[in-house]
Amino acid sequence: MDPKVTEGGLNVTLTIRLLMHGKEVGSIIGKKGETVKKMREESGARINISEGNCPERIVTITGPTDAIFKAFAMIAFKFEEDIDNSMSNSTATSKPPVTLRLVVPASQCGSLIGKGGSKIKEIRESTGAQVQVAGDMLPNSTERAVTISGMPDAIIQCVKQICVVMLEVEYKSPPKGATIPYRPKPASAPVIFAGGQAYTIQGQYAIPHPDLTKLHQLAMQHTPFTPLGQTTPGFPGLDANPPASTHELTIPNDLIGCIIGRQGSKINEIRQMSGAQIKIANAAEGSTERQITITGSPANISLAQYLINAR
Repeated sequence: MDPKVTEGGLNVTLTIRLLMHGKEVGSIIGKKGETVKKMREESGARINISEGNCPERIVTITGPTDAIFKAFAMIAFKFEEDIDNSMSNSTATSKPPVTLRLVVPASQCGSLIGKGGSKIKEIRESTGAQVQVAGDMLPNSTERAVTISGMPDAIIQCVKQICVVMLEVEYKSPPKGATIPYRPKPASAPVIFAGGQAYTIQGQYAIPHPDLTKLHQLAMQHTPFTPLGQTTPGFPGLDANPPASTHELTIPNDLIGCIIGRQGSKINEIRQMSGAQIKIANAAEGSTERQITITGSPANISLAQYLINAR
């Protein structure tokens, strides 16, 4: 292990990203943000927590290597304290390990695993921590989750060794092409329609959603049930279909996957629920955005827009 890196003699600024659940983030922030403030002051590292109503959040730690290791130590010991507190209220006898999930560019994962898994085996054996590199990339990104678990001291040693590998990769063979960072998606509550009402599912309960209900009812009123070209009885010459209008919106490339879904499942769901036609243009060369064209009645369009934004 390179002593220059661990002793902070090498003044390298590193950025390490962690993936945490809401409960873990709450523990790091503390009452009125006191815990994270203390961590920032004592470690000297910058600690940023991603915004958003997401079940997962990204915690970014930036600073010289020694500041990063101090911040990691404080986080690991805080999580151990949480485990001790939860055990004092339970009957469990074996203490679960502290677990942290790093978000690492896929381009660096090969060096972390090593030839035939040699590097990751060496890290496991020398630190006593368990290290797992996820086989798949995180959704809509070119990053993978690296899960470390063990006692706080083992985790800190493990993070040091991972930092050394990342620094070596950065200097010897910088990754080609840009890394697409993982952004956790907001928790979009599933929507169901029953008896002309829209409900969002929260936990075990279906909660009426007045805004969606209105949009859904409007969309249903405008859905053409008569075949095209037929006129409504009693109103000769009046077409049953309201004139279709078109609305266009642009979506960043890195979010388009959330809207399309696996094999187009999500976009088909939005088409069915809204009754609108939705076309997604191919990505233009050099553009970071994709154009979506929605065609239908005003109510169909507004419901489709609502559902797209909810994704």
